[in-house]
Amino acid sequence: MSDHGVSDHGVSDHGVSEPGISASQDAAPGRLATVFASAEDSTGLLLWQVTNRWQAAQRAALKPHGLTHVQFVLLASLTWLAADGPVTQRQLADHAATDPMMTSQVLRTLEQRGLLERLPHPSDGRARALAVTSQGRTLASQANVAVEACDAAFFAALGRDAAAFTVALGRLKRAAG
Repeated sequence: MSDHGVSDHGVSDHGVSEPGISASQDAAPGRLATVFASAEDSTGLLLWQVTNRWQAAQRAALKPHGLTHVQFVLLASLTWLAADGPVTQRQLADHAATDPMMTSQVLRTLEQRGLLERLPHPSDGRARALAVTSQGRTLASQANVAVEACDAAFFAALGRDAAAFTVALGRLKRAAG
């Protein structure tokens, strides 16, 4: 154990990997090379597991509204952004952090359902502006109520730590670019 509470294998005295400290890649025969004493110590694995459970809860909340999660995110994001003026597909994809090609495919589906339309952009003749229809705005609002209730129930386990968790997620988002 080093002077700062980290073992020679990059694991703190709490069993958690310390950033910037490399672990030995030597593993016992038949074992995974890892810095973690337990799978429950892996931030990445925990994030994966929690994300999958959160997405399942979101799918269930959105099912009565006939929207997939990505359809909801794009429709709700467009409804939010469009309140400040014309929105291009690129702006929407950037806001939602979605792949531009996938965004295009999902928008096509939403357009076919009459939830949005593509109009000439008022200041860029080469671009199209996305516009939410009244039906799309109503559906986005109804679904958003369900999604926010789902989030409140899912994250209730954090109690008073929920605000700090949101701040930490924002920090990770900004750091990831």
